[in-house]
Amino acid sequence: MDDPDDRDLFDERALVERARVEADGFAELYRAYVDRVHAFAYRRCGDPELAEDLTAATFERALRSLDRFEWGPGGFAPWLFRIAANEVTDHHRRRGRRRGDRARRAEDRLHDRAWVDDLDRIEGADRLDALRAGLDAINPRYQRALVLRHLSGLDHESAARAMGLTPPRMAVLVHRATKALRRAVERQEGSGSDV
Repeated sequence: MDDPDDRDLFDERALVERARVEADGFAELYRAYVDRVHAFAYRRCGDPELAEDLTAATFERALRSLDRFEWGPGGFAPWLFRIAANEVTDHHRRRGRRRGDRARRAEDRLHDRAWVDDLDRIEGADRLDALRAGLDAINPRYQRALVLRHLSGLDHESAARAMGLTPPRMAVLVHRATKALRRAVERQEGSGSDV
């Protein structure tokens, strides 16, 4: 157990077991992951308040489901970020049902979203809004694969585990999702809409 990564996973495993029976254990897990989960949600939605809500929903769902968590390679993070990705996807799905494209574009224009993050570099998109709209437009499974791989901070193997896939199958899914996202962004930009 000389490798620090092995020690961290061992300590995390003990903490997960403690969290199953003690609120203090879950509080430690929360403190260890809250900033990463919030950053993940914020990068996906661009709204600090919504990111807080999605972060809270993620940890609430994790707490309710902790008894069903089974330890696997990569530890607790892939499981937690899969929950976070599902929360983000579910939010966007509900949001899409409540509002049409025109209302969403109008609301987005009211908010300053000029900051740049990794999404711009990952896909080469000129505009973060077009990228977000493109993500909203693709298959939810593709959305989860891309956000787990590129926004969660998980490495490729951990993101694959979070999706329940082998790394080669995850690579194929991410490739297909990236192509779908690129087409969706091109449609957004080609439509001339100010998304």
